[in-house]
Amino acid sequence: MSIRIGIRREDKSRWERRVPVIPEHARKLREEHGIEVWLQPSPIRVFTAEEYARAGVEMHEDLSPCPVIFAVKEIPQDFFEPGKIYVFFSHTIKGQPYNMPMLRRMLELGCTLIDYEKVTDEHGRRLIFFGRHAGLAGMIDSLWALGQRLVWEGIPNPFTAIRQTYQYATLTEAQAAVARAGEKILAEGLPESVTPLIVGIAGYGNVSRGVQEILDLLPICEIEPAEVAAVSERGDHSRNCVYKVVFKEEHTVEPISATHHFVLQDYYNHPEKYRSQFEKYVPYLTVLMNCIYWEKRYPRLITKAYLKRLYGGEEQPRLRVIGDVSCDIEGAIECTLHCTEPDEPVFVYDPFTDQTIPGYKGRGPVVLAVDILPSELPREASADFSRVLLDYIPAIAKADYSVPFDQLDLPPEIKRAVIAYRGELTPNYRYLEKFL
Repeated sequence: MSIRIGIRREDKSRWERRVPVIPEHARKLREEHGIEVWLQPSPIRVFTAEEYARAGVEMHEDLSPCPVIFAVKEIPQDFFEPGKIYVFFSHTIKGQPYNMPMLRRMLELGCTLIDYEKVTDEHGRRLIFFGRHAGLAGMIDSLWALGQRLVWEGIPNPFTAIRQTYQYATLTEAQAAVARAGEKILAEGLPESVTPLIVGIAGYGNVSRGVQEILDLLPICEIEPAEVAAVSERGDHSRNCVYKVVFKEEHTVEPISATHHFVLQDYYNHPEKYRSQFEKYVPYLTVLMNCIYWEKRYPRLITKAYLKRLYGGEEQPRLRVIGDVSCDIEGAIECTLHCTEPDEPVFVYDPFTDQTIPGYKGRGPVVLAVDILPSELPREASADFSRVLLDYIPAIAKADYSVPFDQLDLPPEIKRAVIAYRGELTPNYRYLEKFL
C-alpha cells in the first residue's frame, strides 16, 4: 500500500484514552480506500492493541514513514517533523499562550496543521466534535457533586447513588444510575429544603444537548427563563421533578443603551455594546451548567464580585454546584481558577478569600472544572468522533500538499480547518501572527 497514515499515542494526560480512529474504521480505510494505518503503542488507550491488530493495523513506535499524523490533543514540539501534515485539536485559534510555542515550531518546520475545531459547514457549524460527550459526562459528574454536597450539608438526597462518570464501564450503565435516581424523585420527592430544584443550562449547542440528554433521564419540568423567579418563590412548586431552564444569549445579556434592542448578530459583532444580566437568575438556581463558547470580549455569566455578594448574605444561597463544562480559566465563570482531574473533579470556590478548596466541602459553590470531560467516556466518544472523521480521512490522506494553498484539493469543510499550510498561516488565520 502506498498510502499510509499514523495515529499518535495520547500523552497529555493519564486520563486521555480516546482515539481519533477506532479499529473498525481503520479496517474500512484499509479495505475500501487502500489506506494503511500505523499506530503508536499506548498503555492507556481504550481500544486494545489486539483490537487494532484484528483490524489489520500495524503497531509502530516510529511514525516517520507516515506523511499524515492524526491525534486527539496537543502534540509535543519534539514530535513534529519537517513538512508533515498533522490533524488534531491544537487549541490555538484564540491565541492561547500555552500553545503558541507549539504553533511556532510547526511553522518553523514547514508543517501543515488541520484543526478539528474548525471543520465546519458553510454556516460555520462544527462537524467533528466531542462536545456532546463533554455534556454527558459533565452532567453526570455535576449530579454526583450535588449529591455529595447536600450530604455534607446534612440533607439526604437521591443523587448520592450516582457515581462519577469515569467509574462506570459504559455510558448505558451511567444513564441507568441517573434514571434510578429519577424514579426515586418521582416516587418519594426531593427534600423540601432544596425544592424547587432548578438546573440552569447556559447554551444550546452540542455540549448543552449532551447535558440535557442526561438531565432528561430525571422527571423534568421545563420552564422558561422568565418563569424562574416565580417558580422559586411560589408555594405550589413540585417536589417530584427537577426544573430545567435553558438560557440563550438574549437571556444572559442586554444592550447597555436603553434605546437599543437585543439582536443576536449585533451581539456577536459588537459584544462591547452589551452587558451581563445573568445575575438576576442565579439566586434561584441550584445547579448551573455552563455550556457556552466564550472569549474575553464577551460579558461573563458569573463574576467573583457577584459571588461575594451572593454568599455574603444571611441565608445560604440556593446555588450549590456550577458545572463549568466549557472550562475557560477565569472565563464565563470567573471563579474557575484552574482545571481539575476526573478523579478529583471539583473544588469549592471561597469568594471571600479568592481561593479554591479541593472537594465539595466549604463556603462557596462547588465548581466542576474538568477540561477533558469526554475522556471519561472514551469508547463511546471515540466511536462517534471516528464515525464522522472517517468520511474525510481519504481526502486528507490522498491530497497533494505540494501545490499552492489556493489549489489544495480538500473538501471545503476540511480546507476551512487548515490553520497552517507548509509553514505559513493561511488567510483566515493570519490574525494569529499577533499572538506569535
